[in-house]
Amino acid sequence: MKKLLIALIAGTFALGSVAALADDKTPAQPFDAQKAKADKEAAKKAKANMTPEEKKAARAAKQQQTSNVTKEGDTGNKAAQQAQDKAAAQASKGQPKSLPDKSAKQKALTEQEKQSKGAGGQ
Repeated sequence: MKKLLIALIAGTFALGSVAALADDKTPAQPFDAQKAKADKEAAKKAKANMTPEEKKAARAAKQQQTSNVTKEGDTGNKAAQQAQDKAAAQASKGQPKSLPDKSAKQKALTEQEKQSKGAGGQ
C-alpha cells in the first residue's frame, strides 16, 4: 500500500512538472527571412569583391581559429598523462580482488583472522 502511495505521489509530481513547463506562454523570437536573405547577399557581394590576397588572409585566419579550437582540447603532454595512468594502474593492483562466492569469502576471512591473531591483533 505504501509503495502504491509513493508511486502515485511521484507520478503526480512528474505530471505537475510537465504541465508547469508546458504552460510557458512566452512568445518565440520572430525570424526575419528577408533580413537573413539580405545578410547572405551582402556576404556574397563582399566575398566577390575581395582580392585574392584578402581571400588568402581570411582563409588563414579561419584556419588559425579552427586550429586554436583543436589545440584547446589537446594538452599536448602525453608523457605525463601516460605516467599518471601507469601510477594509477600500479596502485589498483595492490587492492584486493573481489571473491567469486561465499565460501571463498569465508575462507579469506578466516585466514585474515588467523593472521591478525598471529600478529597480536586480539
